[in-house]
Amino acid sequence: MKRAFLSSTYKKAGHERPLVAVRVRAAAGNPRRGWLVADGHAIPVALGRGGILANKREGDGGSPRGVFHPRRLWWRADRHPQPRTHLSVRRITPEDAWCEDPDDRHYNRPVRLARARSGDRLMRGDHLYDFIVEIDHNTRPRIAGRGSAVFLHLARDNFGPTAGCVSMTKSSMLHLLRRLGPKTKIIIG
Repeated sequence: MKRAFLSSTYKKAGHERPLVAVRVRAAAGNPRRGWLVADGHAIPVALGRGGILANKREGDGGSPRGVFHPRRLWWRADRHPQPRTHLSVRRITPEDAWCEDPDDRHYNRPVRLARARSGDRLMRGDHLYDFIVEIDHNTRPRIAGRGSAVFLHLARDNFGPTAGCVSMTKSSMLHLLRRLGPKTKIIIG
């Protein structure tokens, strides 16, 4: 696998310039696996168990088709040093979760866990959410039932399908983070 896009010769103030766009496509013959392509180089990714879907719905397991932008990086400071990125960064705490309830006014937003609140806990026992790139899927406007908690995150060891996210290895994530900025287009499909 070539990694030229990860160590680009284009530098700005000692840091690599943000990518203009990355494209995520399904692999031929396997809609649950795919490729993230940036600057002409590809890294393997796992996709949602439903493949890439144009009409994303809550719980369908599909990765949404469309053009998105990264909003911020969430990261496990208790496990890793803060990675270099052009994105805003937030540490994950034990109280952090993501609201996946279409009937909740906080649907598809980060929430603080309380006794009466449920959500997709961001501080997990496994390593899938050690680095989470929040993207702007179903945010403006937020439409109940159109999908929540769609992230770029770390892949399972077997590259098993996600619930609708795009996942990759830790090394690929760390290299990609150096090149992601808030204006980078994430084109899925």
